[in-house]
Amino acid sequence: MAGGPELERLITLLARLPGLGPRSARRATLWLLREPVGRLEPLIEALATARQKVRRCSRCGSLDTADPCTICADPRRDRSAVMVVEQVGDVWAMERSGLFRGRYHVLGGVLSALEGVRPEDLNLAPLFARLESGEVREVILALPATVEGASTMHWLAERLRPFGVRITRLAQGVPVGGTLENLDEGTLAAALRARLPEEGDERA
Repeated sequence: MAGGPELERLITLLARLPGLGPRSARRATLWLLREPVGRLEPLIEALATARQKVRRCSRCGSLDTADPCTICADPRRDRSAVMVVEQVGDVWAMERSGLFRGRYHVLGGVLSALEGVRPEDLNLAPLFARLESGEVREVILALPATVEGASTMHWLAERLRPFGVRITRLAQGVPVGGTLENLDEGTLAAALRARLPEEGDERA
């Protein structure tokens, strides 16, 4: 390729980002290098800072520069409601909607026999620890409307019932195969308002 191996490596790395392919990566590379001081250097600095300071919250599993994260440390958030999501992007999506004022728990994945994801691979221990404290009264299961998401919700609900909490799940508005990160605020609002009791939960 014209430009040498350094440019090829940059394009290859950018092409790995979600939503970017080789062609988009080439355009992004050219845009960055057109003004290195104003475009490339700030990006390099931001990436270096993120690498040094961003960490996972030990309570909920989200990403922040503080531990506990900003949401977990906020005394104005409702401690009694915890929304369980698959990934950090789901937290960001729900926060953009401004509809939920409780706290979150990021599993880091969903159970999948095909992908070899087992319960021990998920971020579960901190969730159970929060429930043991007695401050949580409702757990909202906001996992993807997929086979894997449904099986994870069912498995998790069975483990949550002994804690005596209300177990609900998002209902209307979340399409089959959809993820929270890709939904608009209106759809999220409908799903949150119409959440249903998890099957077998008599308290809901």
